[in-house]
Amino acid sequence: MPVNADFLASDPPPPVALPEVAAGPGRFFNRELSWLDFNWRVLEEAANPRVPLLERLRFLSISATNLDEFYTACARSLRELARAGKGQPSDDGLMPAEQLVRINQDARALMQTQQRTLRTLRRAMEAAGIAILGPAKLTRRDRAFLEAHFVAQVFPVLSPLAIDPAHPFPFIPNGGFCLGLDLARSGGGGRTLAALLPIPQQVARFVVLPAREGRLRVLPLEDLLLLHIDRLFPGYALRGHCAFRVLRDSDLEVEDEAEDLVREFEVALKRRRRGEVIRLKISAGAPPALRDTIMAELGVTADEVVEVAGLLGLTDLRELVTDSRRDLLWPPFTPRVPERVHDHDGDIFAAIRQKDMLLHHPYESFDMVVRFLEQAARDPDVLAIKQTLYRTSYDSPVVGALCEAAEAGKSVTALVEIKARFDEAANIRQSRRLERAGAHVVYGFLHLKTHAKISTVVRREGEGLVTYTHFGTGNYHPITARIYTDLSFFTADAALGRDATKVFNYLSGYAIPEGLENLAISPLTLKPRLLQMIAAEAEIARRGGRGEIWAKMNSLIDAEVIDALYAASQAGVRISLIVRGICGLRPGVRGLSETIRVKSIVGRFLEHSRIMCFGAGQGLPSAGARVFISSADWMGRNFAGRVETLVEISNPTVKAQIVDQIMAANLADTAQSWVLDAAGRYRRDEAHDPESAFSCHAFFLENPSLSGRGSAGAADVPVLAPAAGAGRSHAGD
Repeated sequence: MPVNADFLASDPPPPVALPEVAAGPGRFFNRELSWLDFNWRVLEEAANPRVPLLERLRFLSISATNLDEFYTACARSLRELARAGKGQPSDDGLMPAEQLVRINQDARALMQTQQRTLRTLRRAMEAAGIAILGPAKLTRRDRAFLEAHFVAQVFPVLSPLAIDPAHPFPFIPNGGFCLGLDLARSGGGGRTLAALLPIPQQVARFVVLPAREGRLRVLPLEDLLLLHIDRLFPGYALRGHCAFRVLRDSDLEVEDEAEDLVREFEVALKRRRRGEVIRLKISAGAPPALRDTIMAELGVTADEVVEVAGLLGLTDLRELVTDSRRDLLWPPFTPRVPERVHDHDGDIFAAIRQKDMLLHHPYESFDMVVRFLEQAARDPDVLAIKQTLYRTSYDSPVVGALCEAAEAGKSVTALVEIKARFDEAANIRQSRRLERAGAHVVYGFLHLKTHAKISTVVRREGEGLVTYTHFGTGNYHPITARIYTDLSFFTADAALGRDATKVFNYLSGYAIPEGLENLAISPLTLKPRLLQMIAAEAEIARRGGRGEIWAKMNSLIDAEVIDALYAASQAGVRISLIVRGICGLRPGVRGLSETIRVKSIVGRFLEHSRIMCFGAGQGLPSAGARVFISSADWMGRNFAGRVETLVEISNPTVKAQIVDQIMAANLADTAQSWVLDAAGRYRRDEAHDPESAFSCHAFFLENPSLSGRGSAGAADVPVLAPAAGAGRSHAGD
């Protein structure tokens, strides 16, 4: 049956009879295998001819980075449990050892496909004037250039390492990339030497050769090194070689009773570099004795070794995605600045004071979030700023604004989450910077990550104080904000300001927030609120009403929430889910989930916003719907292991923007959507012509949004769900 990804204008397909999975663990998909399914979809974009060529190369690089992080951060726990013969079955009924076998099979197939995809891309790149050369393609002039480059730019940072009793096998850090060398003394004599040549990460992976006839030509760094082995090991000739790359366990172990949490994390970060090796990628055809030595010294078993017939370290292909070939990249765009901010001559507080405002990144500029804090830092009427920081950039303008505010004598409190995976070291640096500026830096809870995205600014206005609050679905990171789709909600609503202040008091002083007026937070009230809302839709449907749920998130894996959605479906609630990555819910099963549809959108931007819409008896879209944005995915860790927020939107214009534009466009997308079926397969839309298929990303790039239109008015703002606009006014925004 053809797949129709237009969830906005079509009905769910006929359900599939799967009595064997309608009850028991078969009603769930495996979390880890579902994540791998997502990375297959990312890799598919590298083969999509409608994607610009260098963007396809970028997708290939991303798929490699994702897989590395998956092994170092996720699969490692299964490995430990499988080795110990311990562990409980997952929700889908698989024991750790069974999961690990399936993961390894799927991951190996994915890596083989990555290499085939690279070969296809290399041919297309050569036709477009970009060549990744091998030594056989080098001219005499090329070799002379490379000789000079090697001596001047590479040789000084190399450390060739012999392996013998006087030179034990060196430590190879996580992500370390090396050449293994089998050398023999020149002129005979029978003397041999095993050696390693670590490939320095401080040097670009691809050496750019002089252009010929306008063509960009590059040589992998490892090939440059092999060409100059005689410079590194004089008197020896190369008999055989291999390249290999190491992945280590990246989990951090921190003492529960640590007296200084920051110092404990600094120690743990040093330990992480030396974590146990969990994956060894080695080039196919390695000399057997050399391969055995490397495996033995790194302590890996045969099932932890992946032989790669092709280029190792595909993550480094991102170096070749260059602005010098704009014709092979996505067309550039300039994020919009809300007209309402222009109406107030750039005064963002005045714009927010007029009415709540929602920004949709990256289509609308993240600079507004930075400006919110920079204006607060310089405003003499601002008394205090409070800010959560989960991930941010190395030279963060957000942190810069907070430092400026603290140095100006304002009260600044920053909650820095130093447990943010892979950003621990950067966040420690930022916390030190904030402390030096005079800010109050707190770190939340030892056993909870603070994942909520909140910023408050307290400003004296007249005889009173006004709290301006920002709630986000993404991180305060200006770089990822250019490629992640996220929501920034600005409000001067007093109740929301009080709620945000209570959350900050919870984070800084363990004061459990009582009497929250709008917010629900994890680990206290968010999941119960969500379950309550799902149950309310089910009750509406049981009474003959129109129960309907739209939701968008990155991951859906919590068993209790999935069972609540199944129960709602069985009551007759129509449920449309946009789940970018992991999804444990099995849709479209007769008697279990026949009114549930799930799609994943993979395209130019990374879908990252979390949105929930409940029909509340009027169906969707409708003016009476209850609409929420959140920092949380529907996963156990978000409900119980993190501090998260769920914010209800009450402003009619912001609700219309979320329901009639953002959710409607995502549901209507057919160009970038993959639909999940009852068997667990993701399939592209087959019911629409690829050339004319509707792309939500293109829609948002081309059209203004409702919130923040200001004096420009909303007349030119397209609404994809026109019926929802009945009786709804957008005037005066």
